[in-house]
Amino acid sequence: MKAYHEPVLAQKSIEGLNIIPGGCYVDATFGGGGHSKYILEKLGEGRLIAFDQDQDAGQNVPNDGRILFLNQNFRYMKNFLQMYGLIPVDGILADLGVSSHQFDEYSRGFSTRFEGPLDMRMNMAARLTAQEVVNDYPEEKLAELFFVYGELPTAKKIASIIGQYRKSETIGTTTRLIEITGKLAPRGRENKFFAQIFQSLRIEVNQELEALKEFLEQSAEVLKPGGRLAVISYHSLEDRIVKYFVRSGNFKGEIEKDFFGNPITPLIPVGRAVAPSAEEIAQNSRARSAHLRIAEKR
Repeated sequence: MKAYHEPVLAQKSIEGLNIIPGGCYVDATFGGGGHSKYILEKLGEGRLIAFDQDQDAGQNVPNDGRILFLNQNFRYMKNFLQMYGLIPVDGILADLGVSSHQFDEYSRGFSTRFEGPLDMRMNMAARLTAQEVVNDYPEEKLAELFFVYGELPTAKKIASIIGQYRKSETIGTTTRLIEITGKLAPRGRENKFFAQIFQSLRIEVNQELEALKEFLEQSAEVLKPGGRLAVISYHSLEDRIVKYFVRSGNFKGEIEKDFFGNPITPLIPVGRAVAPSAEEIAQNSRARSAHLRIAEKR
C-alpha cells in the first residue's frame, strides 16, 4: 500500500468507531488507505468497504480479502451497499479533506503552490472542470461561489476582474488565476486568500457539499442501532453541515420533537468535536483545520 496521504486524527477517529471484530465497516474516503489500515488492524474477520471517486486511490488498496474497494463517490454509498447485501453496517468513517497526493500532483490543479491546469476534479471522468467554471460561469454566479463557498468579502471584485481578463484570454492555469486575482489579495494574507478561491472552485467542480449531505442522510439509514459515524471536516462549511445533522438529523440545526416531546433525531452525538493535538499539527500541517465529530445511531 502506498501511503500517499498521512491520515488525520487517525487514532481518535478509529477509537470513535468503537470497532467490533467481525463487524462490517465503511471507509467512505479511502484515499491513501491510512484510515483503512487502522480499521483492518482491529477488524479481525470482519469486512471493510472502501469508497473513493479518485481512480488513483485504487493503487493503494492492500491485498486483503476483507476489503472491497469501490471506485465511486460516497454519495452513492447506500446503493452499492444494497447491491452487495451489506446493509446494515457497524460503522462509517469519512475524511473530507483533499488528499496529500491530490495536492502534490500538479496536473490535478488543486494546489496554489504549483503551476498546473485549472482542473480540480476528484473524479477525472467527470465533465466539469475549474477552467470551465472560471471562464464560462456568469460573473454573478462566480461572485456567489466565492462568497458562499470561499467566504470572501471581495467576491464581486474577484469575479469582476476574472470577467475582464477572460474577454481577451482563456484563463487556463492555476498560476494565471493567481496572477489575475493577486492584486485583490490582502497584504500578509495572500496564501489564505488564494486557498479560499481554490476552495470555492473545488467545491463547485465536485459538488462537495451536496454530496456530503446525501452521504450523511444515507449514513443514518445504513447504520445498525448503536453503530458509529466518524467524520473529519476541514472548513466551517463542512463542519456546520456535519454538526447540524449529527445534532438534529437535518441541515437547519433545528431539533424536531414528536408528540411526547422526544427529539426526532437518528443520531446521538458522542462527545464534543475533536481537534488535532499540537504534536500532530507539527508533524502534518494539513491537520491544523481538522475537526472530528462522532455520532451513534439510535
